[in-house]
Amino acid sequence: MKEAVLYEKKKGNEVRCNLCNHHCTISESKRGICGVRENRDGVLMSLTYGKLIAGHVDPIEKKPLFHFHPGSLSYSIASVGCNFRCLFCQNADISQMPAESGVISGESHSPEAVVEAALEAGCKTIAYTYTEPTVFFEFAYDTAKLATEKGLKNVFVSNGYMTVDAVDRISPYLHAANIDLKAFDDKFYKKICGARIAPVLETLKHIKAKGIHLEVTTLLIPGLNDDERLLKELAAFIVDSLGRETPWHVSRFHPTFKLLDRPSTSPDLIRRARAIGMDAGLLYVYTGNLPGDAGENTLCHNCGTTLIERFGFEVSQNRIFKGNCPECGVHVPGVWE
Repeated sequence: MKEAVLYEKKKGNEVRCNLCNHHCTISESKRGICGVRENRDGVLMSLTYGKLIAGHVDPIEKKPLFHFHPGSLSYSIASVGCNFRCLFCQNADISQMPAESGVISGESHSPEAVVEAALEAGCKTIAYTYTEPTVFFEFAYDTAKLATEKGLKNVFVSNGYMTVDAVDRISPYLHAANIDLKAFDDKFYKKICGARIAPVLETLKHIKAKGIHLEVTTLLIPGLNDDERLLKELAAFIVDSLGRETPWHVSRFHPTFKLLDRPSTSPDLIRRARAIGMDAGLLYVYTGNLPGDAGENTLCHNCGTTLIERFGFEVSQNRIFKGNCPECGVHVPGVWE
């Protein structure tokens, strides 16, 4: 447990959390929406500090990040809790645990231990993932700062609901982020995720403005966020507000958690969404959860040469040389070896 950052004291013993855009006002002995930040005698405490529910070595492609040290390993950690209530959450057993049962589960770790484990495993990065890193921000911050000092990079895999103040605080030690843009529809965010879209859009723009490498993911759910008009608007937002060089991952949905009545997304729908992104002017649109699909590969946006070949999370070939296409010499946006 550790005192939280980014909160303010209100009347009586109430506190207002300013870490994410819910801006929860929390009464004495109560917790915020995330279920892991509790008001104790007028002091907001992070209940998950140092309590990790997961720690694994993953390929960076699993985040997914395709333009950030491709083929490298990322030491991936998480604590329980989330500030969203997504009905399709793939990790609901840990993300929703505090909200549904009040339980804060996990094993004790220090930032030093996490960094040491990442170095021993030959990882280039530490990823704060699986659940929402914003809600275990204090531990992520301390770990990221130490990791940077030791030559490691840091990655957030996030729903993008953190405040601008939170982005500013972590930005000196945050090198890449994959942000879920779950739909281009506020009704979807309210009904399916328990949030709003506007703060996510602002966070995306702010992360990009801070110079942090950014990639965007959208999980396509049949009948919920696959409307062609909205996909065109989403792609146009990325082009206009984040830059056409920003990779967009369009991933296949499989029934899970509370959306068991929905079918898996058809490969044709995923490929159609990819075409919409390319037609909008995006340079790199990737198909996700379709191992072996041609849309997993990175092509030169100038001459069409295949630069990186992938099968699922595995890189079989990387031809990018010093950040450039070996055929036409054009620069390929990203962070390469």
